[in-house]
Amino acid sequence: MKKSLIVIRWIVGLLFIFSGLIKANDPLGLSYKMQEFFEVWGLDNLNNYTLALSLVMNVFEVLAGVAVIIGWRMRLFSWLLLLLIIFFCFLTAYAYLSGNIKTCGCFGDCIPLTPLTSFIKDVLLLLLILVLFVNRNNIKSSIPVPLPQVLLLACIVGVSLLQNYALNYLPPKDCLPYKTGDNILENMKLPAGAVPDSFVTIFKYKKNGQIKEFDANHFPEDFDSTYEFADRYQTLIRKGAEPKILEFGLQTMNGTDTTEPTLSQEHSYVMLFVKDFANYNEWHNKDYDKLMVKLADKHISFFIVTSDKNKALELFGSNKMVNLLLCDGTVIKTAARVNPTYFVMEKADIKAKYSYLDMDKVLEKINTVTDR
Repeated sequence: MKKSLIVIRWIVGLLFIFSGLIKANDPLGLSYKMQEFFEVWGLDNLNNYTLALSLVMNVFEVLAGVAVIIGWRMRLFSWLLLLLIIFFCFLTAYAYLSGNIKTCGCFGDCIPLTPLTSFIKDVLLLLLILVLFVNRNNIKSSIPVPLPQVLLLACIVGVSLLQNYALNYLPPKDCLPYKTGDNILENMKLPAGAVPDSFVTIFKYKKNGQIKEFDANHFPEDFDSTYEFADRYQTLIRKGAEPKILEFGLQTMNGTDTTEPTLSQEHSYVMLFVKDFANYNEWHNKDYDKLMVKLADKHISFFIVTSDKNKALELFGSNKMVNLLLCDGTVIKTAARVNPTYFVMEKADIKAKYSYLDMDKVLEKINTVTDR
């Protein structure tokens, strides 16, 4: 039994460490996933706290994983893990049974799991944690004091630094379909050979005061002019594949769609994705002015992509060096985890993307772009 407990401790511990680290790579992603759950439950007033919850959750998962592996204070951590996994089971069960949530976010965007897969994973993990919980009094720390405290403190510091970096300089590992090297237009298409959603058209006819519904393959045998057409609609019969990018679109300030023309232009260009202008004074500075001068010298077009039309027009409406484009706010949050984020583009190819805090890298990259 002792050897079995060691194996279980390592399995549970490594899973929690992996889960915490992969989400700490992109804490905003977990924050947005929490908001998705809250919105479904009508708890939108909690959205302002999701980032803080995300940061704490990721640190705790890594901390708990390490504590379980070394067997430190198992009476405490066995209780905490049991409560946590019960909560996770509830979330994944809800996502699976309700169908309102496509992915649970258990392993972030890098390893998207279906609600059913996530629920099965959590149930198995619950069983393992129950074994540890029952035997919690028999598990002792494998390393002497104060090494456990030092190790756990190092985990807290390390994960906190990782999350701070991701929030300021973009996730170290970009797992979204807007990463460097991706082609936006290609990611908006179905993969080759993929089967799209299948729908069937349902017809509604009125006969003798009753509404009858049927599809094109199941018309009533007595169908004739006494059937009065009422309506028709489509229903999904088989879920198919989806493009990596579903809702990306660019519009001019007048509302004209310009997605294809913008992403198909022959020369390199730069897009600055701005979710909002709350931190305008932080990035609209001397470094920004340097970039504008360099772009003008190399005749490289510059676009500000935002969902805040009025503020964009107020700040840049008269600036001839800036082309303003509108984009959905949710799309911007997905494409640009840092507000704002620079995209160096060549047609629809993302050649590089940088946080506004990485202006040195932006300028260095622009130096490599061929003049028109």
